Amino acid sequence: MTLPALPTPHDMPLLSDKDIPVRERLIVALDTNTVEQAKELVTALGDTVWFYKIGLSLIFDNYWELFDWLIKQGKKAFADIKVYDIPETVEASVKKLVGRGASFATVHAHENMIRAAVKGRGEHTELKILAVTVLTSLDSGDLAEMGVPQVNVKELVLARAKRMLQAGCDGVISSGLEVSSLRHEYGDNFLIVVPGIRPVEN
Repeated sequence: MTLPALPTPHDMPLLSDKDIPVRERLIVALDTNTVEQAKELVTALGDTVWFYKIGLSLIFDNYWELFDWLIKQGKKAFADIKVYDIPETVEASVKKLVGRGASFATVHAHENMIRAAVKGRGEHTELKILAVTVLTSLDSGDLAEMGVPQVNVKELVLARAKRMLQAGCDGVISSGLEVSSLRHEYGDNFLIVVPGIRPVEN
């Protein structure tokens, strides 16, 4: 099957730095042990931060209570759930997010899963679908141990990003090492989220 060409500037709105308010460019990860700890952090940060990422660490501890609470506080919420399943399940999962007011959702990089996520989102394009091309914690050695030998991580990220953008995602998760290459190869018409800022003690 031949994949479609990458979207052109005429197909997609330009997503440059100027289009994203400064206060929304920093996304704080709520990787706490409990929902209460997460709420305490959000309260302490106050108006300094407006965008929060909730990962899987809280999925069994009232995840959606925290999600809904963030929205009620006027914050933006990023569901970093890294969906990886059959297309029907991916589509159904993303449909649930639409009603929650999520701004971003992550899906593992596979064309059928990305298409299913976009289908599940429907006309609610305020929910941006981000493809996880390669987990940022992995290097070439890790990939070799997983049965993907002799691969350059940057080249793999670029190749997968191209296919996911062709499949309809709004952006990708990337380490800081690939950002300039992604922009050089594919332009400004997609989002790049870098999970690269951590407290010094981490």
